[in-house]
Order: sequence, then C-alpha cells, then structure tokens
Amino acid sequence: MAVPWQGILRKIDDYRWEIPKSYKPGMAVPGLIFTSESMLGHIWQEQVFGQVANVAFLPGIVDHSLAMPDIHWGYGFPIGGVAATRVKDGVVSPGGVGFDINCGVRLLRTNLTKEEVQPKIKEIVAALFTNVPSGLGSTGKIRLNERELDEVLIKGSRWAVEKGFGEAEDIVVTEDNGGMKGADPAKVSNKAKKRGIPQLGTLGSGNHFLEVQVVDAIYDRDLAKGMGINEAGQVLVLIHTGSRGFGHQVCSDYVRLLGEAVKRYGIELPDRQLACAPINSTEGKDYLAAMSCAANYAWTNRQCIAHWVRESFIKVFSKSKKELGLEQIYDVAHNIAKIEEHETNLIKQTLCVHRKGATRAFPAGHPDVPDIYQRIGQPVLIPGDMGRCSYVAVGTETAMKETFGSTCHGAGRVQSRAGAKRSLRGVDIAQILAARGITVKTGDIPSLAEEASEAYKDVNEVVDVTHKAGISRKVARAVPLGVIKG
Repeated sequence: MAVPWQGILRKIDDYRWEIPKSYKPGMAVPGLIFTSESMLGHIWQEQVFGQVANVAFLPGIVDHSLAMPDIHWGYGFPIGGVAATRVKDGVVSPGGVGFDINCGVRLLRTNLTKEEVQPKIKEIVAALFTNVPSGLGSTGKIRLNERELDEVLIKGSRWAVEKGFGEAEDIVVTEDNGGMKGADPAKVSNKAKKRGIPQLGTLGSGNHFLEVQVVDAIYDRDLAKGMGINEAGQVLVLIHTGSRGFGHQVCSDYVRLLGEAVKRYGIELPDRQLACAPINSTEGKDYLAAMSCAANYAWTNRQCIAHWVRESFIKVFSKSKKELGLEQIYDVAHNIAKIEEHETNLIKQTLCVHRKGATRAFPAGHPDVPDIYQRIGQPVLIPGDMGRCSYVAVGTETAMKETFGSTCHGAGRVQSRAGAKRSLRGVDIAQILAARGITVKTGDIPSLAEEASEAYKDVNEVVDVTHKAGISRKVARAVPLGVIKG
C-alpha cells in the first residue's frame, strides 16, 4: 500500500530519512529526519516535512536541516528541529529557538526508595504544590526590582545561589554553568522585564511540570552509577519549566524586529516565521544578547524551584538534606541557540547551533562536559508525558558527527492542546492517573487533558530511535509517582 511520503523521503537506514534538496528548489542543504517507519505517520499528519525543508533555506546553513523523532509543528522551525549556521556568513532565527527560551529540565536524585516515598506521596505533592507557584500567570515568592532582575539576567543560576537558593555544586552540573555569556539586559524591552519581575521561581502552565519519579529500569549500570543512580526503586525529582512570560516576550519582540531586518538584508525565505538576521549584524547580536538573558532567567527559575523542592522533602520526611540526598544530576536546555565549534566535512567551523525542542548531547571527553561526567559523557534528560515515563541518557560521538551534538527533548505532541481537550472531553484524567498509582495536583483540572498521554507520542518509541540511531545512549528510565502540573 502506498504511503504519503513515498517519492519524497529517501530511506538511508531504519532510523534516518532524507528530504532531498529537490523537494523544494532553493534548499541549500537536504533535510534529515531521525525516526522509525512506524512513527512517520505522526510526522506526516503534522505536516512538518515542509518546515524541515523551509529551514534548509536559511543563509549559511550547513550539512542538513535536522529533525528529531519527537518532531511536531512549530513556529517557523518545527519543534524537534536542529540547524547550524556559519557564524561568518549565516543567520540566527528566533523561530529556531522558540518562544519558551531555555525551556529545560533539571533532575535531582535522592537517597529515598519507592517504599519510603509511596506512603507520603500525597503529603509531598501537597507540599510541593504549596511551595512552588504554578499555573497560567502565576507569580513567585521572590520580589525583584528592575536592578535585581538585571543581575539575574547577567548571572543566571549564580544569582540564585548567592541569595541562598541552592548550592554551588548545582552550578557545576548545569549546562553553561547556569549562565550564558554575552547576556545584555539593555537589549531586553521594558515590556519583557515587567513580565519577568513577578514570575521568577514559578512553574508556569502548558506542558511544564514537577514530577516525583521512581527508577524502574537501568540499561547501563556503569553510566547510571556515574550519575548517582544506583538501583531500581530509587526516587528522583524532575523539574520541567523555562523562562515564562519573560522569554515569550523576548521572542515576540525579536520576531518582529528581525522580520523587518530580513527586508533590509535582502534575505529571501519561504516562510516569514523564519525571520532572521545575519549573526554578525547589529540585529543578530542584539537578539543573541537578549536570548542569553532569557536563558539565564530560566536557569535561575529552575534553580529556585529546586531549592523549594529540597525544602519540601526536608519538611515532609523530617530529615536533613544530607540524609535525603537531593543532589542535582544535571540541568539541560531545550530551546536555545549556541555558538559552538563543530567539525563539518573535515573542517572545524564556528557555528550557531539552533536547538528547538532538542537537547545538547555532548560525548565523554568534550571540554564543555562537567569534570565529573568527563568519563561517561553529558547527561541527557528526556521527559515523557505525565502518565508514562522519562529517560536519562548520555551524549555520544555519533551525535557530534551527525547532529551537532543534539538529540530529542521529549515525547512530542500528536495532538494540539485544543484537539486533546476536544477528544478527551468528559474524561477524568486525574482519576485515570490515580488508578495507575500517580498522584496529580493542579490548579486547573480541565487543563490536564492538554497534557494527557493520548496527546503525545510514546516516549519509549522516541528514545528507542535516538538510542538505535546512536545520537544518545539510554541509561535509565523513571516512572511518575506524583505530578504537579502547571
């Protein structure tokens, strides 16, 4: 039986599918999708082939316009898209980063077991819900003025640790040490700052969540031990959130500004949502400086939340942090653009790597990997939906060679939020989760349908593709015990 992608995609192997340059005249490079044949139906229905091809028009793009197996429709770039452009003559595009700048994941390990946590799960979920503000438009417990906000935007996680929110050890195991260089608050609008001042230390809404998990599978005991994951039954805590309204406003501001820049620089694009500017132009530099501010805000946000997670566990279990563990495994960004050195066609080049709904996945020995992970490689954190599971993986040499050191970032949607709510109207998602032994707490019960398992691809299939393609390596899997949904 004919399938709709026949004649469009060229199968390279079971997990790599190429969109040739002939698909759309004007593509500078081919597209390359990491997926299995069984998952192609989801991608086709989302009509993202065209977006992968459109990204290939960006000036200065090298090698391929890439798509991870969790790919779905996004603004300009598909979510799950990766593209690298030459700094010397390429462009940066806000659509290649997204509106939730540095949406990312932080993972804490504990010394607790499922047997110890399960009897107290409702109590710990209630404490987390009280201590970590969540929901649409939520405001935080931290009171900032504009001068203090500017410090956050420059320092990132370091600001939080200096204020007593966490420990210096957290910064060491945070991507970019929790603070991108080059952040300039002067390049951020007053409107963005006004949105950011009240929201620091909040989970937010949408697909953001805080989850108490239990390890249910270990695939590589040596790598897992290197991260302090010692056995099945060990309890972890995952924090998934980003830069809130601050990052959204930064993106909105620069989509408009760079939309005007496209005309000035005579850049021709197949989609106006790919608005961009030369990396070395005033507009390009200004966007990267503002984006770095939003990235630093997000890392500070997750740092503060991690501190309140620790306080909640200490209160509920009446034990010290040392007794409980609660050490950070890692923190990764999902929506970001980075200036990095990569080898392409045997030539080392300075590139702007856009990762939109994609995770950095650097291998063992890479200089940007923390010293404690030099032997095993950078931890890769891949959250699933709130009813299934999440993964811990590591970066690989194959990722460096094929994807600019990138892999997937999650499960990836198969239904829009509105579509999920329509299809699950009248279904009690909280009750379904409870029947699976998962305690969930949210300030907006109807919104649970937006993030139900049915709205997402199966993260097991997604991670299976990245593992078998070699762009990240499975280490462990964890399933939810309790969820705070924003």
